[in-house]
Amino acid sequence: TSEDRARKRFNECYIASPSPDLIATYSNFESDMSSIEDGAPGSILSESSAFNSACNSDSTKAHSTKIQEECKTEVPQRDNLQWEFSGLTIWVELEEFGNDITKAIQGMAEIHGTEVIPQGHMTAIYGMDHLCVEEAKKRLRSVPNKIKAWPKFKKPVGVVQDVAVAGNPGQVCSIAWAQLTLSSDPAHEEAMDLLYDIFYGPSSEKKASRDRPWTPHYSIGYDNPKGTPMTLGATLGVISKLPTLTTCERHAKALSLWSTEGKMGDWECLDRINFF
Repeated sequence: TSEDRARKRFNECYIASPSPDLIATYSNFESDMSSIEDGAPGSILSESSAFNSACNSDSTKAHSTKIQEECKTEVPQRDNLQWEFSGLTIWVELEEFGNDITKAIQGMAEIHGTEVIPQGHMTAIYGMDHLCVEEAKKRLRSVPNKIKAWPKFKKPVGVVQDVAVAGNPGQVCSIAWAQLTLSSDPAHEEAMDLLYDIFYGPSSEKKASRDRPWTPHYSIGYDNPKGTPMTLGATLGVISKLPTLTTCERHAKALSLWSTEGKMGDWECLDRINFF
């Protein structure tokens, strides 16, 4: 009946946020309901101005907001990432769709209470210690002479959430992380070789010994390994809210030079070249 519908709507609003305005209206509501014949003109109280005024009053809205805020679970903040990185590093920066990579990074930090990665990136060369900053900048600015545009990346091929502890077999740093993994192809391998030529020289041992094939990936979360709350399920949850992360191919929009000396909070962007 219209009475049942009106009572249900009032109670839903009342239970969700029993503000002073709604409490004052409740007795009038019950009195009106007992005197209204179902189907009579104007009998649907849920459409009455008194009811809607009570539900939509400033005090009701403020009260509801207060309840919602009180119900939020505060995420414990983790210590900033403690691992000490080193040297000068070259990053590949990808185009974004609706700031999706940035939003994923921020989302992971918010739900885990972790430090925010300063820039979405894929590492091309890490930890150079043979160049001064000015020489590294000079070489970065020469990249367009040999690499007009970085080859396009296909859609990600996997998601990884893992923990590494320095000293364990095959692990060279202590970190928990979450990443989207992409794939390399012959064009990417050629671009990587040219990049090593620029920063190390054509016949360098570094170029000869670099990992082949390159495994491009961009991380969306970093944490200290001990007691990390980061899980694969939470990572997939963040990614699922940003479908373009897994459905879009991407161009590389820039290469950037970073000082990665020290902890993540110490990282500094020194220079950048844009492809578009």
